[in-house]
This record gives sequence, structure tokens and C-alpha cells, in this order.
Amino acid sequence: MRGLLNDFKAFAIQGNLLEIAVAFILGVAFAAVVRSFVDDIVMNVIAAIVGKPDFSSLTFTIGDGVIRYGSFLNAVITFLLVTLVLFFVVRAFQHVRGPRTAARMECPHCLTSIPVDAAVCASCTRDVAPGIAT
Repeated sequence: MRGLLNDFKAFAIQGNLLEIAVAFILGVAFAAVVRSFVDDIVMNVIAAIVGKPDFSSLTFTIGDGVIRYGSFLNAVITFLLVTLVLFFVVRAFQHVRGPRTAARMECPHCLTSIPVDAAVCASCTRDVAPGIAT
């Protein structure tokens, strides 16, 4: 039983688990910000243009059933707007971050990851031919 508790303790305090938990919490908070931006700002701009920010009242009936296509339309519009906002946020982040790191390949001698343009491996100091990124 003590070994099981020690294993659980080691698992629970691993760095990766903490990083994942922090990322999840930040993701939930960020999702709330994006959702609020879409619902409270973008949908109101659409309402100013189209005249109606909420389409949930749009329905039609088939027999005794009520088809609420307006709620579905709201969900689709919200999804598209959230996706668009996230696209712009990611593009802005990539622009601020700058160019990505250089493409890398493995040294054929020591299998260390090195830049594609490297002529000499920094680890084993052997000459390498220009390669294909992995």
C-alpha cells in the first residue's frame, strides 16, 4: 500500500502534470474571454447590421414537433466567430513571436538534432551533408 501511495505522489507532483493543469486552467479562462468577446461584442455588431443578435426564437413546426433551427444557427455563428477570433489571436501571437526556429535534421553519425543548414554536427564535430528536415 505504501508503494502505491508513493507512486501516486510521484505521479501527482510530476512537472508535466502541473504544466498540463496550468495550461488547462488558462485554456478555460481564455475560452471564457473569447466567448465573451464573441457574445458581447461581435454578436452586437452583427445585431447592429442585421438587426437581430439572437436567432433562437426562429422555429417551425412539423406536426407536434418544434424545430428550433434558430438555436442551431446561433451555435454555428458562434462557432465560426470563435474560430475566426482564435485565428486572429494565433496569427498575432505568431507575428509577435517572430520567425519559427530553423528546420532540424538528425546527424547521421550521432543522431543528435541539428539545424538543416549545419555543415558540422555540434555534438560529434563530424561533417554532415545538408539534409532534409525531420
